[in-house]
Amino acid sequence: MAVREELKKLGLHFIVVDLGEVEIMENISAELRAQLKTDLLHLGFELMDDKKGILIEKIKITIIEMVHYADEPTKLKFSEYLSEKLQYDYTYMANLFSEVQGITIGQFISAHKIERIKELIIYSELNITEIAWKMNYSSVAHLSNQFKKITGLSPSHFKKLKDLRRNPIEEIGNSNGTSHSALLNKRKGNAE
Repeated sequence: MAVREELKKLGLHFIVVDLGEVEIMENISAELRAQLKTDLLHLGFELMDDKKGILIEKIKITIIEMVHYADEPTKLKFSEYLSEKLQYDYTYMANLFSEVQGITIGQFISAHKIERIKELIIYSELNITEIAWKMNYSSVAHLSNQFKKITGLSPSHFKKLKDLRRNPIEEIGNSNGTSHSALLNKRKGNAE
């Protein structure tokens, strides 16, 4: 809404293409473009008119949507999915992404998948087999190997560490291991 207001304020006609993407209907002067860029920066947005930069952002957004928000695993390979969704040759996108980002698309996908797996391990009711299916791994072993390669831990070890960090409410602050309810019972007994 803030971007729409800025565009209206500058008298520009536009079409909202997608979340974070607006197409301006008219050609704008360098001065007006600079003003728009400044105004958007003040709002926390960046004006991107570099076609390669825009494609890189679209690749990132597509991967993030696919990894973090898809309900079902895609039946296509990531390369096919990206090519189909963005209408570019995968080799071109992969080379451009590596050149600009300094990592491969595969590494970017893996990093996001591992973060999503961590989230699923910590907050989900899914077991590791279900997580492997949800995240489109061919097997639990494949997931475990990639998880360990990136984090240095096996998924089960990561889960144990997560469990160790959590203390039951009744045990918080009791250094001798005596539970809060046991202390209350002792006090009740002494008071009677």
